[in-house]
Amino acid sequence: MGTQYINSKTTEIIIKSYYAVYNALGYGFLEKVYKNALYYELKSHGLGCKVEHPIKVYYDGCIVGEYFADIIVDDTIILELKACESLREEHELQLVNYLKATDIEIGLLLNFGKKPEVKRKIFTNDRKNSIINKQ
Repeated sequence: MGTQYINSKTTEIIIKSYYAVYNALGYGFLEKVYKNALYYELKSHGLGCKVEHPIKVYYDGCIVGEYFADIIVDDTIILELKACESLREEHELQLVNYLKATDIEIGLLLNFGKKPEVKRKIFTNDRKNSIINKQ
C-alpha cells in the first residue's frame, strides 16, 4: 500500500491477514468462523486484539446502550466483520457508530462474502474528543 496515513502499517497487516483468511476459507462460513480465524492470524503478526469488546453509548452522561465490536486491534482500529452476499449502507453506519462512541478514529469493514470487500472508515472531530474526555 503506497499511501501513508494514520496506522497505515497496522492497517496493511490487517488487510493482508483478512485476505489470507479469505483465500484459505473462502465463502460460506458463519461470521464467527472468520472472526476466530482472523483473530488467530492477527495475533500471529504480533497485534493486540480484543474480541467482542463492549462499546458503551452515552447520552447526557448516562449509558443508553452498548455495542460489541467484533475485533479491536491495538486499541487503534475497530474491525467489523460480515459474512453476507454484499455490504450495505447499514453495515457502514454500524461501524461509523462504533467510531462515534469511542476515541478510536479508524474502522475497517471486512466482508467474507462471495467477493471479498474492504471499506475503511474514519471518524474524528473536536466535539467527539471533548465528549469522550468527560467520561
